[in-house]
Amino acid sequence: MASEACAAARALVASAHRITVLTGAGVSTDSGIPDFRGPDGLWTRDADAGLAASLDAYLCDPEVRRRSWRAKLDSPVWTAKPNAAHRALVELERSGRLRTVVTQNIDGLHQKAGSDPHRVLELHGTLHATVCLGCGATGPMRDALRRVAEGEQEPDCPRCRGILKSATVSFGQELDGEVLHRARLAALDCDVLLVAGTSLSVQPAAGLVPLAAKAGAQVVICNAEPTPYDSVAAVVLHEPVADVLPDLSSVPPSGGGRFSSWGDPSTWS
Repeated sequence: MASEACAAARALVASAHRITVLTGAGVSTDSGIPDFRGPDGLWTRDADAGLAASLDAYLCDPEVRRRSWRAKLDSPVWTAKPNAAHRALVELERSGRLRTVVTQNIDGLHQKAGSDPHRVLELHGTLHATVCLGCGATGPMRDALRRVAEGEQEPDCPRCRGILKSATVSFGQELDGEVLHRARLAALDCDVLLVAGTSLSVQPAAGLVPLAAKAGAQVVICNAEPTPYDSVAAVVLHEPVADVLPDLSSVPPSGGGRFSSWGDPSTWS
């Protein structure tokens, strides 16, 4: 059955002209970055680690902020390298069929692998930048981490001395409206939505799946565990993402598919 499902997924990708990809933490686990909710996930192993992901806890508890900064200093993101899954999506983009990568990841590995930054929509922000929760000023994460390495327990905003945070979306914090708008357009304007390495348990990212399906896209889901949207998919693969994506990206186009004239996603507003 797995081989039949793989063949069906290959056929869908081969016939597609406009592919949107939705990726989650499972795409980066082979790069040494643990996921959050899996059997060996960060929050599974350490319940306290989830506190830093809550905006309320981060704002109200100085110790939560200090633990968060110490953890960032040693994050595997800084040394992680793109894996076969990231590289496969670059190849799919170069074939002219992949137009947008919508990612829930904050590690920047899609761009590091060579994906066009204008085609990568980071729904949950990025760990590579900071933002002040007071004045909104942004800056490079490396500057804040240098201060932590030099002994500051909790670096504050250089401009207003407000609370500094990574430019990632925490629980209780709204997504960037422009990024979410472009992600929804990408879901509406594809003939195949390829979902990779996400449990589809977090909204509004998960809502892109039924949105694409209702618009007529064929949905292919590749994730280690079942998701709430498997019944929506044309094909479901419970196979390693780093094996499946290179296989799919190597499929030559076979024609067919649904065309669109919406243009380059970097121009959407």
